[in-house]
This record gives sequence, C-alpha cells and structure tokens, in this order.
Amino acid sequence: MNPQRVAELIEQGLAGSRATVTSDDNVHFEAVVVAPVFAGKRPLQRHQLVYATLGSAVGNEIHALALKAYTPEEFAGQGHAGRRRG
Repeated sequence: MNPQRVAELIEQGLAGSRATVTSDDNVHFEAVVVAPVFAGKRPLQRHQLVYATLGSAVGNEIHALALKAYTPEEFAGQGHAGRRRG
C-alpha cells in the first residue's frame, strides 16, 4: 500500500479530514491527520478513529503507523496552516 492510498482511506473515513502520509518502504507509515471530529477527544480516541478507517490493512499491508492527530485549531496553532499532502 502506498502513502497516497493510506491518506485517501483516512480522508474518506473521517469527514472533513486532511491526512498527510509518508513512508520509506510502503509498510511503515507516518501520518499527520487533521479533523474536526477530534475536538474533545483524547489522543487514544483520536488514534482509534483513524485506525478504524484503515480496517484490516492494519497489521497486513500496514505494519506500523506513527500518528499525530490534531483538530484544525490545534494544527493551525502549530504553525502549519495551509499545509496539505503533496
């Protein structure tokens, strides 16, 4: 699985989300996900929401996923406003 496909799955599964995904080997991934649905959620809950979008790919095509999950406001506060997947 490639990073673009992982990002697509996340964005399709979380309404209004933006995902930036990278990988050096197409089995170990790093993702930054920005989604309004994360508001009021703890980090574990945010990760669970993202993993749910990936389904059975986790543990199969996706061996590892390093994940950072932000609300749009948190992400903008980090100085990342306007960044998107390339």
